[in-house]
Amino acid sequence: MSYLNNKSILITGGTGSFGKKFIETALSKFKPKRLIVFSRDEQKQFNLQQKWKEGGSSPMRYFIGDVRDVDRLILAMRDADVVIHTAALKHVPAAEYNPFEAVKTNILGAQNVITASMATNVKKVIALSTDKASSPINLYGATKLTSDKLFIAANNFKGLKNIKFSVVRYGNVMASRGSVVPFFLNKKKEGIIPITDKRMTRFNITLQEAVNFVLFCLEKMWGGEIFVPKIPSYRLEDLAKAIAPRNKIKIIGLRPGEKIHEEMISTSDAVNTIEYKKYFIITPYSKFIGWNKKKYMQLNKGGKFCKDDFSYNSKTNKEFLKPQQLQKLIKSHLSDFE
Repeated sequence: MSYLNNKSILITGGTGSFGKKFIETALSKFKPKRLIVFSRDEQKQFNLQQKWKEGGSSPMRYFIGDVRDVDRLILAMRDADVVIHTAALKHVPAAEYNPFEAVKTNILGAQNVITASMATNVKKVIALSTDKASSPINLYGATKLTSDKLFIAANNFKGLKNIKFSVVRYGNVMASRGSVVPFFLNKKKEGIIPITDKRMTRFNITLQEAVNFVLFCLEKMWGGEIFVPKIPSYRLEDLAKAIAPRNKIKIIGLRPGEKIHEEMISTSDAVNTIEYKKYFIITPYSKFIGWNKKKYMQLNKGGKFCKDDFSYNSKTNKEFLKPQQLQKLIKSHLSDFE
């Protein structure tokens, strides 16, 4: 993919797990004009600067800022061609306890990204979403669903401006900070692995797979669609066995707002979903965007419409990772947990 060559890319929340892996990939495979890290944590930016310095011939740039501040976003996006929006408050219990803080970052912040992109010369915007945005039962999922809707609807009022907004939705990232794998690895030392429910299943994607999928979507996007990768599931009990086979398992019950199973495409979305070999596309409902599904499928061969009762759920997923496969994955990604 050569699209990123000589482009200026801004990543909100760029010091997070995805941002770091994206920078590493972009610098090794492409020749971006600028890679702009936009985040509010100066210490994390300082740490990144030790690895990827700015100035001179380096494409790296670092902006301290919060997505709640639209003026700062406009300043940071002044010369950007592409925006990847990853900034969010993501912990389910924290969002339940601090609901309006999640609203301010995940919803108002999303609208600020849209406003700033419209006010500058940005051409493509991809917002990262989560499986929790599909049929949400917790506030985090509800804010991300709202964010998804905002980015899709932004295509309605762009007018003649040459800009596209799309969303990428995927499940648990194996090597992201705060995910269950590093939590279990830490608990292994204590001899007991706490599990909320033995029936629990989750989708799984590695950081590199997530970055590669976003890069793919950047090139394929029309604007208005939600991209969903086909990824495996795992049972939480199998993950515990893979990490600490000799440890005891303690059932602690569901946390506030937690699901036993996750889904990325609901039956309500199925009627607007096109399936490809390695991914799905949830096409926009709105007639104002001017989306033509048949034309899209003619230009992107190999797609088929999903059945009306279809859902993409971690429980009924066709592919499940076994404990041995999970062990292999964890070992190969241990460096990503640092």
